[in-house]
Amino acid sequence: MSIEENKATVRRVNEEVCNKHNLDAVDVYFALNYSADNPYQRGATGLEAVKQKVAYALNAFPGMHYADDLIAEGDKVVHRWPFRGTHQGEFMNVPPTGKEVRTTGITIYRNVGGKIVEEWAE
Repeated sequence: MSIEENKATVRRVNEEVCNKHNLDAVDVYFALNYSADNPYQRGATGLEAVKQKVAYALNAFPGMHYADDLIAEGDKVVHRWPFRGTHQGEFMNVPPTGKEVRTTGITIYRNVGGKIVEEWAE
């Protein structure tokens, strides 16, 4: 896959899975052998791990929204993600505050054959 195709995959994940909350799209964009290294899911593997991660975030921030800022090289795409949402459920042992949260983070995705196989997030 080309660098632009890899970026398009991440862009679609951001829009369809994260912003439109479509967990069925996980099966389209993530590989069966997907593995995660992110602050609340270190070492998780498989499609169910992705769905659990998104569902966990949606429980805490039901109206969450991510924006795109992508850089790519080879099979990796760096996604700097400005995020906003209202904290309505427990998240990382913090009880809901009802306050709007705005933050940014960075996730590096590795793509193979049009699917995301690994991610590292901070």
